[in-house]
Amino acid sequence: MNKKTIDDIQVSGKRVLVRCDFNVPLDESLNITNDNRIKAALPTIQTLMKGGARVILCSHLGRPKGEVTPEFSLRPVAKRLSQLLGTDVPLAADVVGSSARALSASLRDGDVMLLENVRFEPGETRNDPGLAAGFAALADVFVNDAFGSAHRAHASTTGVAAYIPSVAGYLIGKELDIMGGALDNPKRPFVAILGGKKVSDKIGVINNLLEKVDVLLIGGGMAYTFIKAQGGDIGGSICEEDKLDLARELMLKASQKGVKLQLPLDNVVGRGFSNDAERATVDAGCIESGWEGMDIGPKSADLFAKEIIQAKTIIWNGPMGVFEFPNFANGTRAIAQAVADSGGTTIIGGGDSAAAIIQMGFADKVTHISTGGGASLEFLEGIELPGVAALNDR
Repeated sequence: MNKKTIDDIQVSGKRVLVRCDFNVPLDESLNITNDNRIKAALPTIQTLMKGGARVILCSHLGRPKGEVTPEFSLRPVAKRLSQLLGTDVPLAADVVGSSARALSASLRDGDVMLLENVRFEPGETRNDPGLAAGFAALADVFVNDAFGSAHRAHASTTGVAAYIPSVAGYLIGKELDIMGGALDNPKRPFVAILGGKKVSDKIGVINNLLEKVDVLLIGGGMAYTFIKAQGGDIGGSICEEDKLDLARELMLKASQKGVKLQLPLDNVVGRGFSNDAERATVDAGCIESGWEGMDIGPKSADLFAKEIIQAKTIIWNGPMGVFEFPNFANGTRAIAQAVADSGGTTIIGGGDSAAAIIQMGFADKVTHISTGGGASLEFLEGIELPGVAALNDR
């Protein structure tokens, strides 16, 4: 990564604005149900505090659409940060207003505070220059450590970087180093596993990976578009009819590139979309009307697992089926198990695949779980992330 990081700057006595990703899940009582994203930001925050910086944290939470919405307040985050850091983390009552300015002016070296939800400001998501200048006025240096928002050109991710020196935090550095290393200089065999619902969501990812991988395993809902493109029967399974020609083109490209593109051999199907739906296992391309594909079958899971176990570099993005339903989670669980058992470099590309590997108890057995679903997808696609591009070069 040719971007400056917090290790390249002096922070003692300086006000440092840190864009974090504190978009954490809350229950009905506004209690945090998973604080992984907060914990992921701690190394950067603690390093800045120890270096004598006056730390001003900011983040979004949910989609309040430019309005002050109490249920999207960062108050629960401030409380949890205070517990994790062992020091009081006061929450400003606004984003760049009088409360934020007064609180930031009162900070001493090593202190830390939190701004209110940046998306309470209508100018945040449209990268309003006035709001970006307001962020910059609070600080001497900007640190972007929110990989999950790095693909968004917002006022608090890219706009502020136009006004003050801007560097990467440890989390963004780790994401780019690990994923960038896997893409640019992978140990081989290099296997990518793609799932999820739609081919259209991952056209760019597939095209980019076909230039780099040795094996591409495709499961999830997107597999049915490929199976139908080959002439298979998919019953009521999800399918993008307008992407059948594209699927054929991608399969042809894989063949021309010498990449093994592997589709499921069998599927677990359901008569209806529910956990308790009648289910059966059928060969891929043999799904009858009234049934829909819900998971990869046991033959597919075994075949995929054999490819994964042999791999030295593995990237996984997207579940193999409707893993939210326990009766249709076996395929995703088998892939998670195989990835966990692999001795290679294993990278989980955020989103549902990250949720699955955490839910199934394999999080501590993989090399890296990305904190950003959308950002990791764009990175895998080879797109430059605006939140990274805006940072100062070394």
